[in-house]
Amino acid sequence: MLPLDPTADIGRRAWVPCPRCQDHQGCGTCRDGRTCGDHWRYLLSNKGSVLHLQCPNCTHLWAWQSGFGAGGRSGG
Repeated sequence: MLPLDPTADIGRRAWVPCPRCQDHQGCGTCRDGRTCGDHWRYLLSNKGSVLHLQCPNCTHLWAWQSGFGAGGRSGG
């Protein structure tokens, strides 16, 4: 298991399912699309609409395309 990233800060969180542990499964709050106090991820950084995340449960690191923010648009 990886250690938590040294830049992980509980003040910077995202509510995205972890692709490894899927700990949100069976949670009514997550299922309803509400902000859950148990199943959040550390938001380590972002580049445009790509978020770099770490799960506090299993420490998995991954990038997720949010579809929001800068990037993804073509000029014209």
